[in-house]
Amino acid sequence: MDDPKTLDLIKELVLRLLSSSSSSATELPKALRFAHRLLSSRLSPSLSPDEPAMAEAIKRHLAVSGRSSDALAFADLHSKLAARSSSPGSIRNRWALLYLLKSLSNSSSAIGVTTIAGGLPVLPLDDHNPPPPTAKKTLASSGGVLLVSKDPENIREIALREYAELVMDEAEVSESALVRDVLYACQGIDGRYVRFDKSSDGYDLPESLKLPRSTRTMVRKLCELGWLFRKVRGYITESMGLFPAEEVGTVGQAFCSALQDELSDYYRLLAVLESHSLNPIPTPGSDSGVPGNYLSLRRLAVWLTEPMVRMRLMAVLVDGCRALRGGAMAGAIHSQAKHGDPLVQDFMGRLLPRVCSPLFEMVRGWVLEGELEDVFAEFFIVSQPVKVESLWREGYCIQSAMLPSFISPTLAQGILRTGKSINFLRVCCEDTGWADAAADAAAHVGTTTRRGGLGYGEIDALEALVVEAAKRIDQHLMNVIHKRYRFRDHCLAIKRYLLLGQGDFVQYLMDVVGPELSEPANTISSFQLAGLLETAIRASNAQYDDRDILDRLKVKMMDHRDGDRGWDVFSLEYDARAPLDTVFTASVMKRYLKIFNFLWKLKRNDHALTGVWKLMKPNRIISSIFAKEGAAFKTQFISILRKCQVLWNEMNHFMTNFQYYIMFEVLEVSWACFSEEMDAAKDLDDLLIAHDKYLNSIVEKSLLGDRSQSTLRTLFALFDIILRFRSHADRWFERLYELQVRGRDKSRSKSKEPGSWFDGGRKAVIQLAGELFQKMGEDLDTIAKEYSASLSAFISQLPMQQHVDLKFLLFRLDFTEYYSRLSAHN
Repeated sequence: MDDPKTLDLIKELVLRLLSSSSSSATELPKALRFAHRLLSSRLSPSLSPDEPAMAEAIKRHLAVSGRSSDALAFADLHSKLAARSSSPGSIRNRWALLYLLKSLSNSSSAIGVTTIAGGLPVLPLDDHNPPPPTAKKTLASSGGVLLVSKDPENIREIALREYAELVMDEAEVSESALVRDVLYACQGIDGRYVRFDKSSDGYDLPESLKLPRSTRTMVRKLCELGWLFRKVRGYITESMGLFPAEEVGTVGQAFCSALQDELSDYYRLLAVLESHSLNPIPTPGSDSGVPGNYLSLRRLAVWLTEPMVRMRLMAVLVDGCRALRGGAMAGAIHSQAKHGDPLVQDFMGRLLPRVCSPLFEMVRGWVLEGELEDVFAEFFIVSQPVKVESLWREGYCIQSAMLPSFISPTLAQGILRTGKSINFLRVCCEDTGWADAAADAAAHVGTTTRRGGLGYGEIDALEALVVEAAKRIDQHLMNVIHKRYRFRDHCLAIKRYLLLGQGDFVQYLMDVVGPELSEPANTISSFQLAGLLETAIRASNAQYDDRDILDRLKVKMMDHRDGDRGWDVFSLEYDARAPLDTVFTASVMKRYLKIFNFLWKLKRNDHALTGVWKLMKPNRIISSIFAKEGAAFKTQFISILRKCQVLWNEMNHFMTNFQYYIMFEVLEVSWACFSEEMDAAKDLDDLLIAHDKYLNSIVEKSLLGDRSQSTLRTLFALFDIILRFRSHADRWFERLYELQVRGRDKSRSKSKEPGSWFDGGRKAVIQLAGELFQKMGEDLDTIAKEYSASLSAFISQLPMQQHVDLKFLLFRLDFTEYYSRLSAHN
């Protein structure tokens, strides 16, 4: 502005504008001063320079105004101006020129100010020639103050005073009154002008109140804090009014308490701002001695920036936690802590420790004392009313909905198992040694056992405590189970007696109960069988077992149907008392019963074949009675005996190999694996898993699984054929023995016992024997045919079994591939 050429150019421009109007030449100095003041302003538009967009906006404005020809003329002139951009003396900042033209057009046309010839608005040149009221509106509508450089004539102060006068003319309410109303709104109180509108759900000014648009917008933005405050305060009031209802809980109460403390700090800030609002607001450009701690709307916006962030965050938390409680609420609040703003991090750092304090106190009580103090169902571990034997498996579980996100599922499982171990020791084992183990664990990791020893942000310390407490308490639990309650001895006893591993005991038991079990099931006395069981124990090496173990072994008669024999309903059971019934539950003992019934059938068939062998052994004595008969008759008899022996050998080959497979490759191998896993188990869960794996192995490899039912039915059909063979053999050799006795009778007395199955002399005996041999041959052929078909079906089904050991059973039974070829031939 100090360049003489620039001053001359401005003067020439002003003279041309004045010469085309009716203004006198005396107004030239005033016009020059206004032009200098205007051009000295440092204001710049808050727009990015975009020449094509500005040119398009001007053309659109002309077209909308009905000046299409002017729009075309402007487009032509602008294209010519742009074409001369590279020539010397061209305008470099064309966008600024276009922006100036558009601003002047908007100022004159939109408000309707009085203009002089040439389109320049009438200027406020001095106090004696004030501009029209419309000109003031033009300045007010610009939404800002012209910042001018200082000069000896104090142009800046003049401009500020003019602006203040314009604002005062447009506003019906003073800024001080608006500040007071905003402070009332921030406390949830309606002011004189700013009131809460339920329809719009917010604070607002009456539309009839005359205020600048910028002022109204500023008030609305500041009153957002009051709307947020109402939401937070309403949640606190509602929640504390419901307490001690389950919907709130201790975590919700702690959350409300923390929010209330934050509001207390907020109240103290508002009290300070209230005191500042009492000081008058200085007018722009005044140099009066006004204190510097006055409160304007803009200053209030600066003061409330940080409280706005905190209140907005509290409102977000309130909305997110309204339907939550306990661990779910703590997790939802924790999710808001992952923020990059230091202000938000600091706020959440104060809030979360207080909110999570009840939750961590529950964790401490559960891990170190086994106490579940959860009155309002807020903890992620829940208890269920169950029997003592189901306490470990079903008594406690994790409620995923209440698991906060800052506690991992792995850590939650460790917390669950630690407290569960304490309760198991206290309730099932009646042991108190866990208290010392928990105290030692806390001392080892440097954590106090008192209340408040754990808190939010100490997850690493909590994890270390849980790991150490779980290790020590589980180690103590394993010692109690193995040493005090002799878990291994009881498992071995079940293997010996329920899984028939004690061979001499099983043999004696079958010998003594066999005749009794051959009777109908409804005629057998369980008391008599209990006595026979005691006889078998005393006659075998089982008598040297611990008396406590033998007293647990009892006879059990299963439910029977019409036609069942004692063999079908007889079983043994083992009384596993607490705490061993946690492992040997009712469902587990049913599986043991299923295995026992299978093994009992297997042993019964083996016992039956042994009985057949005993019957056939003295056949030389039987055949001697037919020595004096013809060779054909004797050959028939020997052929029948040989056929019987061959069938017995086939059955015995199958039973020997199958029994070896069950007793050694199934039971012994499974027990060896279980024994190793039992020794390696670090907690009761590991022990339960090892035992379940042991039972599953036996069930699957013994064809007792769900996928082997078809094969098992074929196997039972084989067992039935073997038992039928034993039944036929008993009748055959009973008649042969009777024939031998009759043949030795030399008296040949005619007085025979009435009702005998034969009468007459030696010829009659030979005739009856021939008929018996024929019947034996027919029965043997039938049994052999059925047995061969069933065995082939059984062997053909083995390759389809999933377990690899069953394929080795196939190799043992058909190592010569005899049955495979026979099956293929058929």
